[in-house]
Amino acid sequence: MNKQNRIISIDILRGLTLVLMLFVNDLHMPGVPAWLGHSEANFDGMGLADWVFPGFMFMVGMSIPYSIGNRRAGGENTLSIWKHILVRTISLLIIGVLMSNSRNVNAEFTGMSKSLWSFIMYSGVFLIWNRYKANKNFYLINGLRLSGALMIVVMVYIFRSDGNAGFSFRSWGILGTIGWGYLMASIVYMGARDNLLKTAAALLFFLVMNMLSKLHLLEFLNPVKPAFGVIINGNAPFIVLSGLFITLVLKKLSKDDIRKTFLSVLSIGVLSLILGFILRNWFIISKIQATPSWGLICNGITTILFAFLFWIIDIKKKITWALFLKPAGENSLTVYLVPDMFYYIIWGLGLPVLFYKNSDIPLVVIAGSLVWAIIMGVFLPILLKRLNFSLKL
Repeated sequence: MNKQNRIISIDILRGLTLVLMLFVNDLHMPGVPAWLGHSEANFDGMGLADWVFPGFMFMVGMSIPYSIGNRRAGGENTLSIWKHILVRTISLLIIGVLMSNSRNVNAEFTGMSKSLWSFIMYSGVFLIWNRYKANKNFYLINGLRLSGALMIVVMVYIFRSDGNAGFSFRSWGILGTIGWGYLMASIVYMGARDNLLKTAAALLFFLVMNMLSKLHLLEFLNPVKPAFGVIINGNAPFIVLSGLFITLVLKKLSKDDIRKTFLSVLSIGVLSLILGFILRNWFIISKIQATPSWGLICNGITTILFAFLFWIIDIKKKITWALFLKPAGENSLTVYLVPDMFYYIIWGLGLPVLFYKNSDIPLVVIAGSLVWAIIMGVFLPILLKRLNFSLKL
């Protein structure tokens, strides 16, 4: 697989899930319809916000064969690819832990506001992981990265939460969860390559792990759960591997019969939905609990949506209408993190930009969050692309 035959609908759907993530993340106000938000942990059901994150993880899995395939095509050896996988995973874990702690900054004990602490921390992240041009001054680039590292070290050192507690591991956060899922799926792909049967076996393994975890049959692994809980739970690796599996189906079938490819992907999506609702008899549909029924249903929704986008965009070549989502899909991590910087600037300076959050009218609140998501998920990526600004993980 090379960049020339990359499936455009992957970037489009990843861009769509990212815009929707920005929308639902901004939509935390009373009065908003329940179907748009997150369901409670013990509620058997899901809203839009409960689908977008697993939808994005699914797209992470779909991209893995392309990413690794392009590196192989570019002449990288296996050791170099493993290094890339590990560096990317560790980077996601580090940023995830930093973001997780940022929510708990106590201004009194830390000596600075949560907004300022987070702004400096994010600035350090961007300085370290920015994709600098290869022809830039070596000393300048490494000086900027060193400055970013020092900023983060200082923020970690002065960090205090409620009770004057210092910086500590709280959770892997969203990016850390993606990191573990990406690592497991990459290990499987490096070992199985394009073998559908081996990939399906790995996918089934993590689904069973997810089921056993929810049945409390893996409690003997509790001592290592703080570090490896995402893997032990199985849900995130299962979702990422499901996306990887769909890409392998496309690789295997698309050259032979496009119609068969579309129907195969669509059938896998429908089957995933059916299995999810069957498992609902034993596991409620819950994002917070990361249940297997929820994972299967989310996979089904994403797969079916991708199948139709694949048919419209890559088969029928009706692309123009969806191109506004492509920049976000191509620079997803950067587009996901940069809006947080704007939040901290707005909150820190007390700017009345987010005035719609104070409204008692749900339509105003929804419209405000939608406008925010469009600005941050559609127009911002275009600006970032022109500025050639993106994170390299």
